[in-house]
Amino acid sequence: MSNQEVVVLSVGGVRYVTRASTLQQFPESRLARMLNHDDGEFKLVNGEFFVDRDGALFSYIMDFLRTLQVSLPTDFSDYQRLRREAEFYGLHPLADLLSQEHLLKPRLEILEVRFSLQEMQAFFRIFGSCSTTVEALAEQITVFTGQQSGQSWSSPFPSQKTLVPLPLERPSHHDMVFQCGTEFSAGDQFVARYVSIKPDNRKLINGTNVLGLLFHTLLKDGFRLISARTVASEEKVECYSFERMKRPSGLTVTVNQTPGSSGVAQARRGQMQKGK
Repeated sequence: MSNQEVVVLSVGGVRYVTRASTLQQFPESRLARMLNHDDGEFKLVNGEFFVDRDGALFSYIMDFLRTLQVSLPTDFSDYQRLRREAEFYGLHPLADLLSQEHLLKPRLEILEVRFSLQEMQAFFRIFGSCSTTVEALAEQITVFTGQQSGQSWSSPFPSQKTLVPLPLERPSHHDMVFQCGTEFSAGDQFVARYVSIKPDNRKLINGTNVLGLLFHTLLKDGFRLISARTVASEEKVECYSFERMKRPSGLTVTVNQTPGSSGVAQARRGQMQKGK
């Protein structure tokens, strides 16, 4: 790589090293013009470009130029200052995205688990405020069913007989229903249902064990338990509420350049993922 391809910037005393092509992502920006020495705000000192701006916030500017995405920390709050920096550098697509704080700020996500023990069966119903989270959790949970003799129904481990996976009930995009345990079939035969939650490979039949594994999965995924209550004492339905701060999906900018144009970059705003 030649010296002309490598650019060194000192932004408020913070040193950055990058490629010229990265700074030229938006040809009309001040960073692109800087390379042609067309902007007096940038001073060339000992081979390095110096500009008296916020050096810490410039790291987000560089991340945007490298990825064309906006990805900010969960605790980030300097939206107005970063937008002001983006406007200074002439990065209007970035400034436009930063003006929509509701798309960038983390949002509170709620998940509710309802659990009921009835004789030899346990019933689960999970509600979530974010459908993508419920969908991801549903892909982790598998219910298996099979016939067992009455002498082995209480075993916590499945028999050697073939177990058949069952689809989860999905009343809506925001909830799921499943159960485990045993129920009488005919003679001394019982229908047994086991639950497995990835990445754990165990198949569990005991409802309390399944509930414990489900709790472990949610806590590992960033949720925290905020309340536990009984919602139907006669049916022994317990309700557990969880919450977490969910980071928004990244926002991306697509650069369009038509053949024969002056090379001015146009940006289009778009979300990479959409939660329902």
